[in-house]
Amino acid sequence: MKKTLATMILGLGFTVLVAGCSTNEARTDSYDQIIEEGKLIVGLDDTFAPMGFRDSNGEIVGFDIDLANEVGERLDLDVEFQPIDWALKETELTNGNIDLIWNGYTITDERKKQVDFSSPYLENSQIIIVLEDSEIQTKEDLSGKVVAAQQSSSAVDAINADESNIIEEFANEEVVLYPSNNDVFNDLASERSDAIVVDETLGRYYMNQNEDISYRVLEDNFGEEEYAVGMRKEDDKLTEAINQALEEMKADGTYDKIYAKWFAE
Repeated sequence: MKKTLATMILGLGFTVLVAGCSTNEARTDSYDQIIEEGKLIVGLDDTFAPMGFRDSNGEIVGFDIDLANEVGERLDLDVEFQPIDWALKETELTNGNIDLIWNGYTITDERKKQVDFSSPYLENSQIIIVLEDSEIQTKEDLSGKVVAAQQSSSAVDAINADESNIIEEFANEEVVLYPSNNDVFNDLASERSDAIVVDETLGRYYMNQNEDISYRVLEDNFGEEEYAVGMRKEDDKLTEAINQALEEMKADGTYDKIYAKWFAE
């Protein structure tokens, strides 16, 4: 019995040791490997204009695309853009399928539990959009109305974080969720929803590109926020390298040129 017990303890200790080694290996900073392979994989929602989206030729373009490509050039890395299910973005990152989440990715307390963020590089807000002839004038007017947003987006986080618990006043006490913001806008245009909540950068760009439909932005919103690049928590060297590249771009005027290209109006 003593021999059996000793064998079980030894086996248990070996299992714990192997598990510990696997965990430590999984948590190794990936920067050196990325440099060795010469490639940086960026996960994005390819419908999120003007941050990262497909143009009329099917090419992925946008403000974040230009920023990421410039960072890649400064780090001597090729940048590969990988469209992902936005609802699974943190899972894709943790599993190593992508190296960065870079696509109008808002800093939130909940996301900080799962990823590390770069320094913020762009301010944003969560705006409320209705059709021009809508009776809705204020946030309070959303009571009893159908409100839509993109699933797993910071818009949903902002609505849920609202101190007045306004979501309880929405129709069916819920936000109607869609996979992409294009779906969200289509829902409003077809009048299936009464109002939508989206990132201001995307919302104003979308409205500018679709002037055949008359939209209106409420003065009320669901709060100010900032965009940053998301990385695995163990990737300290990668975070430092990206922060340095972004800082250099702002100092030498490259950031301003890219900004003017996409947000001149």
